[in-house]
Amino acid sequence: MADKNDRTANSVPGAYYVDETCIGCELCVNTAPEVFAMNGDAKAYVKKQPAPEDLEDTRISMESCPVEAIGDDG
Repeated sequence: MADKNDRTANSVPGAYYVDETCIGCELCVNTAPEVFAMNGDAKAYVKKQPAPEDLEDTRISMESCPVEAIGDDG
């Protein structure tokens, strides 16, 4: 389960986040590119909190993350 106190660098504030357990598989970036991006440490981060039209892809990213590094604190 993702830890809100261990967010990856560059993540914007808000309910959704990626933590440092990210393995850089890019699944979330490929699924919801409007929300996720990769940082210089090859870890995903939330570049923009999801708009209503992005919520389904964000949810799919969370459920598909192989290490459960995506969290929703909302």
